[in-house]
Order: sequence, then C-alpha cells, then structure tokens
Amino acid sequence: MFRKVANRREGFSLVELAVVVIIIGVLAAFGVPRMLEAVERSKASEAFGYLSAVRSAQERYQAREGVYADNLSLLDLSQSDPKYFTVGDGDGEIDLTGGVEEGPNLENAWSLTLTRKAGASGYGEYTVTFTQEGFDLDNSTIYTDETSRKICPVGDLPEPAGG
Repeated sequence: MFRKVANRREGFSLVELAVVVIIIGVLAAFGVPRMLEAVERSKASEAFGYLSAVRSAQERYQAREGVYADNLSLLDLSQSDPKYFTVGDGDGEIDLTGGVEEGPNLENAWSLTLTRKAGASGYGEYTVTFTQEGFDLDNSTIYTDETSRKICPVGDLPEPAGG
C-alpha cells in the first residue's frame, strides 16, 4: 500500500556548477576584450569627428581670411573638445607647418594632433593627426585599415599594405 518514495535531492551538482562556471569564463574571455575594443573605437571615432569639424572650420576660415587659423578660438567650432583626448599641446594652438608654409595651392598648411589621455583601458596613449588634407596616417600612432575604415587604437600593429 505504501510505496517508498525515492530520496530526491534538489539543486545542482558540483559538476553542473563547474560546467556553468567554465562556460561563463569562456564567454567572458572572448566578450570582454571585444567590448573594450568597441568602447575604445567609439572614443577614437570621437577624435575623428572632432578633427573633421576642425578641418571644415579651417576651410571656412581660409575661404574668408586667405590663410588657415593658428588658434582654435579663431574657428567657428560648434563642437566641444573631445572628452578623452588632449587637443594639440593643450594650449589651443594649431601647428602651421613651418610657420606659414606655402602649400600646393599657395595656401598655408596646418596640422592638429589629438593625444589619448592616460588610462586608455589597455591601449595606452595614441595620437590622431589631421592636416588640411584630412587624416594623416604617417604622423598618427593609431592604425586604420584603409579598405574597411576600421579604427584600431593599438600602436604596434603591422604596417598597412602598401605603407
């Protein structure tokens, strides 16, 4: 009449918990670096956006004045300084190559470098430089893949093909 009920243990075994911990560890090992890379790329993209705005403002200034501005305060920038980068030497000055060097169209040439502030989660300091021609790969320590426009904020990657 009475059946003996089997002793049932509720909960998870040690093996099941170990498997779950291993799976979470593997996912974190691949996911965390990718997430940090995506975050750093977005910060580097902020630098590119800012420098593109400076370039546009420089073109407008040059059209009005006949020369490029040597200080950011002279430009009609609506964009604030990037949060994670130091602009130039931090003094608002824009480097005019050789003072006022005559460029290919008898215009002066300029360059502005942004330096990643310390604490770039695993990437360290790197620089992004723009000139009147746009992004200056030769004077920047950030690597970009010219075909995919992929930003790689790591200074020790191999040189791009053809460079």
